[in-house]
Amino acid sequence: MKNKKIPTSIEKALKTIKNKRARIVIEHIMEHGFITTEDLEKTYGYNHPPRAARDVRESGIPLETYRVKSTDGRSIAAYKFGDLTKIIKGRLEGRKTLSKKLKNALYEKHGGQCQICGSKLAARYLQIDHRIPYEIAGESKATEEPETVYMLVCGSCNRAKSWSCEHCPNWIKGKSHEICSGCYWAFPKDYSHIALHDIRRMEIVWQGDEVELYENLKEIAENRNIEAPDYVKKIISEHVLKNK
Repeated sequence: MKNKKIPTSIEKALKTIKNKRARIVIEHIMEHGFITTEDLEKTYGYNHPPRAARDVRESGIPLETYRVKSTDGRSIAAYKFGDLTKIIKGRLEGRKTLSKKLKNALYEKHGGQCQICGSKLAARYLQIDHRIPYEIAGESKATEEPETVYMLVCGSCNRAKSWSCEHCPNWIKGKSHEICSGCYWAFPKDYSHIALHDIRRMEIVWQGDEVELYENLKEIAENRNIEAPDYVKKIISEHVLKNK
């Protein structure tokens, strides 16, 4: 399934992309017409194929996702170029490199905590992430406060956020900055939805001396034949009703 002949001007634009993962996806599609998640995993060794496709989109290149059969008959995702006349040229140079100074400032301000789950971790285990996905908001402007644009998150939360955002209707079609601003993944302390779903979420992490409390809580829940999260909600519900 080859692509139609790509105009020379657009082909030159595609070749300016510097991001390694994005370049691999682009070059593969230019040669074969599409690339599958199986190609990305088995041929190129990427354990999270949607991240590679996202790199292409974040570079301003439209991609379409559809379903194909894998070599063992499973239904998997495949990517091909979308309407290349809609390339966002201002993003072809890719993201700017985020400084260590910015990371240190965020780390200091939030006491080394992931801003989603609240885990306290060494700086090397935390990553700077755009509150509003780069594909939707682009890069920050010099006049914007870094705190309103970036957040520090652990790898686990970053992966969960990526998956949720990439499956959000606003990501797929709308790409509204305003909708993203009201999402949990952008502002966990002040939100009205999670990927457009009417859901509320509270992350609770037990660390250090608190681990013993967690183990006791888990044991009580098991003895009562109830899942630990449900038991926590039951305790909170009873407390709230009692103090109304």
